[in-house]
Amino acid sequence: MKATISWWDLSASDQTIESLRAHLRDEGVEPWTRIHGLRSKFWISDPQTDRWGAVMLWESTADLTAPLPPNRATELIGYPPTLRMAADVEAFVEGVHSGRAADPGPAFGPVRTSS
Repeated sequence: MKATISWWDLSASDQTIESLRAHLRDEGVEPWTRIHGLRSKFWISDPQTDRWGAVMLWESTADLTAPLPPNRATELIGYPPTLRMAADVEAFVEGVHSGRAADPGPAFGPVRTSS
């Protein structure tokens, strides 16, 4: 299995974690559900450092050069990731959990409005 990580420092962008969450909620997640060889993709954020990113886990046989959905994060943020890396996954495990689908995250929680 392979992991790819993309991580943006948003300090030079007009985008915010909240605006990128709205993008995920509106259109950003669904295109990734049809990617062959993609085991899992999750989007990550760190409000304390104003960073946004994504981690993708790929099957060992996945063609990492195959076409992917448009990189909307790069388009919206206005520049490529501050850090992009790929690594071998040495081990993978799921812990004991409820068996229900995982919480989809803050992007799909209640929408906060500015006052």
